[in-house]
Amino acid sequence: MSGLISGIKPHSLAGELDIRPGDELIGVNGMAVQDIIEFSYLTACPSFEMQICRKGQVHTLNIEKDPDEDLGLEFESAVFDKVRLCHNHCIFCFVDQMIPGMRKGLYVRDDDFRLSFLYGNFITLSNLTQADFQRIIQTHMSPMYVSVHSTNPELRCSMMGNKKAEDILEKLQYLIDTGIEIHTQIVCCPDYNDGKELLKTVNDLRALIPGIASIAIVPVGLTKNREHLTKLRTFTSAEAKSICENIVKIQKECHKDFGKTMVYLADEFYLLAGVKIPAVEDYDDFPQIENGIGLTRAFLEDWDKQFTLPKTEIHDNAVVVVGEGAAPVLTPLINQFNKKYGTKHKVLGVKNKFFGGAVNVTGLLSGGDILNDAMDARRVILPAVVLNKDNLFLDDMNLESFKRQCSGKVEIARNASDLIHLL
Repeated sequence: MSGLISGIKPHSLAGELDIRPGDELIGVNGMAVQDIIEFSYLTACPSFEMQICRKGQVHTLNIEKDPDEDLGLEFESAVFDKVRLCHNHCIFCFVDQMIPGMRKGLYVRDDDFRLSFLYGNFITLSNLTQADFQRIIQTHMSPMYVSVHSTNPELRCSMMGNKKAEDILEKLQYLIDTGIEIHTQIVCCPDYNDGKELLKTVNDLRALIPGIASIAIVPVGLTKNREHLTKLRTFTSAEAKSICENIVKIQKECHKDFGKTMVYLADEFYLLAGVKIPAVEDYDDFPQIENGIGLTRAFLEDWDKQFTLPKTEIHDNAVVVVGEGAAPVLTPLINQFNKKYGTKHKVLGVKNKFFGGAVNVTGLLSGGDILNDAMDARRVILPAVVLNKDNLFLDDMNLESFKRQCSGKVEIARNASDLIHLL
C-alpha cells in the first residue's frame, strides 16, 4: 500500500525536503496510510516521520512544521489501497450501458465512502463494514452523498440487485445520530420507483431533515447499449409534468417547515415537461449543482448578469455547441444577443449518436458527434463540460485532434460569462 506522488506544489515544505514526483509515500511514523484523509490526519502535528520510497530505496524524513501547514504533496490518487468497487447490480447502472472500447476509467463502478466525502461521489452504503462506519464517524466525514433510490426495502433490493440493500433508513439514521450530514439522490425509473413509491421515499427522507441536507431526484439515463439488461424506458412529457407538480407541493411544505426547498428535481424533468425552470431562490445554495441540479438556472442567472454589461467588441459569428436537451434553453438567449448586437450566432443542438438511446445532455457529447455536425463551421464554441481535465472527449478524441479536423476556429466556454465574452 503506497501513495504515488504526482506533483510538488511550488515553494512548499515538500520541495525543501527534496521530495519528488514519482516518489511513493509508504508510511507515516512507520504506519501504512490508506488515503489522503488518513495522511492529513497523521501529518496534522508539529513533528513526525515520513517514509518515502525512491527507486526501490526507502528514505525516512524527520519533519517539523506548524500543525496546519500544508506539506505541498499532490497524489496520483486520493486512495492508496485501491478504490472500493460497487457490489450492486442496479437495473439503471450507467456504467453497464457504456459503449465498449473506451478508456478504462469510465468503466470503474466505485462505491467508496472516502470519495463520497472528498468529491461528492454518491455511494449506496450497501458495502460498508462496521469498521467503515466507525471511521466515518470518528473522523467526521461529513457531509456524505448517498444514493437511496427507494426506502421500500423490497423495491430497493430489487432495483439494486442486492439482498443486503434493504436497511437504508436504519443506516441513514445511524449516521445522522452521530452528527453526519447526508445529501441524497433518487434515480427515478418509470414503472419502478416513481408515482406513489417516489412520494413515499421523499417523505421518508424528509422525516430525517435536518440530518438529510438535500434530496435530489434525477431521471434514469438510457443509452443504446442495453442488450441483455433490464427493460427500462424514459419518462413521457406528461409523466415529467406530474412529477414536477407533485414535488412542488412538497417543496412548499418544506419551505414552511424548514425555510428551504430541500427537495430538488433534475433540470431534465422541467425541460421534458415544458415547465419553467424554478427561480434561483428555490435552489437554496445549490447543494447538488455538481449532480446537475440547478445548472440551467445558474447559467441563466449568470447570463442575465453578464448580458447587462456594455459590449465593446463583437466577434465573428459562431456556432455554439450544446446537447439537444439544452438547445431550447440556449436558443432564445442567443437570439436575444443577435437582436441586440446584430450578430448571427447559432445554437447547434448535437444529436448524441455515440450513446444513442435517450441521452441528450451536453456533458455526454462525444467529439465525433460534435465534429460530424460542426466540421464546416467557420467558428465553433464548445462547452468545457464535454472535455475532461486532459482535454479528452468521452470517445477519447483529444481537443487538438478535434481542432485539426474542424474547418474553423475552436474555442471553449466554461460558463455564461465566458460564452458572452466569446460572442
